[in-house]
Amino acid sequence: MGEVVENINAVPASEDELYGFKRQEMYSGALAGSVAPYGRHVFLCYKSHETWLPRVESEGLPQRFAKSFKDRRADFAVETKLTVCGGGGGESDGDVLVFPDMISYKALKDTDVDAFVEDVLVNGKPWTSGIQEELSGSFVFVCAHGSRDKRCGVCGPALMEKFEQEIGSRGLSEQIFVKPCSHIGGHKYAGNLIVFSPDSAGKVSGHWYGYVTPDDVPAVLDQHIAKGEIIQNLSRGQMRLKPEGEEAEKVVEHQIPNGNSVVERDSVETKGFTGGCCQGTKGVSCCQEQTPEPVKKETSVKQKGFSWMEKEEVLLGAAAVGAIATIAVAYSIYRRSG
Repeated sequence: MGEVVENINAVPASEDELYGFKRQEMYSGALAGSVAPYGRHVFLCYKSHETWLPRVESEGLPQRFAKSFKDRRADFAVETKLTVCGGGGGESDGDVLVFPDMISYKALKDTDVDAFVEDVLVNGKPWTSGIQEELSGSFVFVCAHGSRDKRCGVCGPALMEKFEQEIGSRGLSEQIFVKPCSHIGGHKYAGNLIVFSPDSAGKVSGHWYGYVTPDDVPAVLDQHIAKGEIIQNLSRGQMRLKPEGEEAEKVVEHQIPNGNSVVERDSVETKGFTGGCCQGTKGVSCCQEQTPEPVKKETSVKQKGFSWMEKEEVLLGAAAVGAIATIAVAYSIYRRSG
């Protein structure tokens, strides 16, 4: 334990205060509802998180997979997320993990991508060119994409180290697996992590946590993974299918945009390319890659409303003038007759 504390404290004080667990924005945002509805999460294993580009999907196998994923996304029966995770711990580059199905495929290559997406993600069948293997145990994915966001680069590795230490001390190294992952949305909530763990009934669901610190790691292991109890004050939400009808409208209305939500896509218009990055404390940007800020659309609803009101007011005014004129004429005739 002493070694972990020393490593965490080795982070320069200035970086820890701006990007680490002591930064001013910690606990300042509402976590609940910051995860949009989805029903499947695909993780592609690729290199070490320390070597990832800010846009890890812009090179090699992740680029090929992301393109095929985007091209066929409309054909998916289930809303699906794609995230890159680090190799190691039994996985190698090209391995694919699918949750909550708890299945994996080994050594996917560039030439395999289209067929894999077609078989597994579109048709919901086993990949015809690979061997499907079952996953067991619990998986914790920690956002440690430091080249994309400095906060994740400071918080992620410290959390992974603490997890490994606590898991080892409990003798659970063969049952709980911790992996770094690329950006999952919500920089400001770092440390961010997703836990895939079976509940008492054996059902697996991905649960998202934010503002996690090394001090919270024992609770994640002993409360969430061991007992299936959600840590409410750190909960961002969990994997769930999008409700239909009126209930769906309520969910969208109360979502907190996090860079990936339907609300944000509908309400903002970007000039150029945007990565959905947040600003750090004291005006310091957390992103290693600067992008334009989204610009809100001007709506025409208000203008239409005023136009309709103006027409109504004109009609009412004309009616009032006509009524007054009628009364005046009648009064004039009355005076003459008298």
